[in-house]
Amino acid sequence: MPDWLTLYYNEPIEIVGGKGCRVVDASGKSYLDFFAGILTNMIGYDVPEVREAVERQLATGVVHTSTVYLLRGQIELAEKIARLSGIEDAKVFFTNSGTEANEAALLLATYARRSDQVLAMRQSYHGRSFGTAGVTGNRSWRNNSLSPLNVHFLHGTDRHLPQFRGMSDAEYIAACVEDLRHVLATAAGGDVAALIAEPVQGVGGFTMAPDGLFAAYKEVLDAEGILFVSDEVQTGWGRTGSAFFGIRNHGVTPDMMTFAKGLGNGFAVGGVVARGDLMDAPHATGLSTFGGNPVSMAAANATLDYVLDHDLQANAARTGALIIDGLREAAPRLPIVGDVRGKGLMFAVELIDPATGAPSPELAAAFMEESRKAGLLVGKGGLHGNVLRMAPPLTLTTEEAAEGLGIVVAALETVNAQVAP
Repeated sequence: MPDWLTLYYNEPIEIVGGKGCRVVDASGKSYLDFFAGILTNMIGYDVPEVREAVERQLATGVVHTSTVYLLRGQIELAEKIARLSGIEDAKVFFTNSGTEANEAALLLATYARRSDQVLAMRQSYHGRSFGTAGVTGNRSWRNNSLSPLNVHFLHGTDRHLPQFRGMSDAEYIAACVEDLRHVLATAAGGDVAALIAEPVQGVGGFTMAPDGLFAAYKEVLDAEGILFVSDEVQTGWGRTGSAFFGIRNHGVTPDMMTFAKGLGNGFAVGGVVARGDLMDAPHATGLSTFGGNPVSMAAANATLDYVLDHDLQANAARTGALIIDGLREAAPRLPIVGDVRGKGLMFAVELIDPATGAPSPELAAAFMEESRKAGLLVGKGGLHGNVLRMAPPLTLTTEEAAEGLGIVVAALETVNAQVAP
């Protein structure tokens, strides 16, 4: 395995079992899971409805055919996603991952606009392939400056910078829109293909633009004919609590949305939902050998039905508010906490050196070890690796939310005491 495949914890764990929102490692230790396989086990572990749907498909003896044959599960799922998207005359193409979904969206956008110019957000992450790395605005995840795209990066999630610090939402949005206009007038050379953006930046440490920024951006984009791609790989399916797709928090219906991760509840699935004219436009023949395979489609259909039938968006709003409010209440007495942010079951704590205010990846690493010992799994992220990002399954109960909050606060207190003067 390559050296750059990193593992969490000083003594990495192997997860061998799971039920609901809890997992068990090879030593038999149980954990409450607040990271869910990087937001992928969206409705938890060992969900009967998903397991039984997969078992029914396996029982047919057909686990793969490819898209050169009709796939009933694909059509059924595409109809649901197209309806939920709100995109006019929507069509869906299935892939294996978020990276591949974003590649497909970039291909559609550059084809439609006959341009290699793309706008993206600073601190963003859109995948590990050649094209998606090019629109990733985080040096830690880019191996070189080479790209098939001509990319210009925008402000929108960087209010910590001196020129924006202290601005109200309205003032910051106005400044960012003027910057967009300036980029189009100076750096861009004519027909820009698209803006691709995450409503909440995943790898970026759950940083997010203030609600309404992308609506203001879209006014400028529409005037120029520039397409808007919302990367919903982490924010889709009700996770933010306040909207079924993250971009709806801005009052925007994009031209395309990409999705992956949680939709299959652990099975590999991704895709693009786009306006029909954009999806149908490319002249070359296309297919996907593994994308939208029968087993993944069985899991994804069952997962999406479960989310809708159990109104998990409302549960994300309810349990997420309990945790975020609790973290914000604790933050003032913990000098190592630089920020608490989030929406629904997508929240983060940024850790800083209490003496200097500088980002502290060392304290984040210390927290990871403390929370693991206490039986809680969380993730890391942020531009400097100092952000604790958490996104439990959408099935999290209020009791589990309170339990997890208690562990997080206790671990923060322990780490804070270690550096207190």
